[in-house]
Amino acid sequence: MRFDYQAQESPRGLADAFILGTDFIGGDSCALVLGDNVFYGRGFSGTLHDTASNVEKTGGGAIFGYFVKNPIAYGVVEFDSQGKALSIEEKPAAPKSHYAVPGLYFYDNEVVQIARDIKPSARGEIEITAVNNAYLNRGRLSVEVLGRGMAWLDTGTYDGLLEASNFIATIQKRQGMYVSCIEEIAYANRWINRDDLLRLAASYKTEYGEYLSYVAENL
Repeated sequence: MRFDYQAQESPRGLADAFILGTDFIGGDSCALVLGDNVFYGRGFSGTLHDTASNVEKTGGGAIFGYFVKNPIAYGVVEFDSQGKALSIEEKPAAPKSHYAVPGLYFYDNEVVQIARDIKPSARGEIEITAVNNAYLNRGRLSVEVLGRGMAWLDTGTYDGLLEASNFIATIQKRQGMYVSCIEEIAYANRWINRDDLLRLAASYKTEYGEYLSYVAENL
């Protein structure tokens, strides 16, 4: 893996990422995921693959909707009776639905120019909701609703971080399988072979190394 970083020197909003990352994005489509979001659910990898492929082929943008009890702290999607997205509002006082927009977004290359054209909001930020509405107004935004079998956890607060930690701990203890183990993912996708995995396992003198050895021997 290779990771590149670009510092945001002042809080200019999420959509500023596309301006800061212009050279990195180049002529490609791209995705934005917030670092404090956790997603967990069967088939989610396939959903991500299909969404990215659709944006790559047809252009436009793609976001998700997730039912929450109290949506006022999020961007909120309004749907018509056929499930078509009508509007997206950022932290509305009177939400038009219970469907929040998680911090995971896919866009074609036009997002760079769209972000550049957006005027900062009252709080001086280039809002990601403004980007989504720009695509929506063009009729080029798809919204996929994540079902009840999908867990979306926001770890941006102390309580949220604790809830996510407890959730992951419960899943791992119950199943005996680690969540988002990058070595296991690489092995399952055949990016590394069994010998590579065993060598990585040997570098950990911990329970984590024992788990990697288990994966290599049994999966």
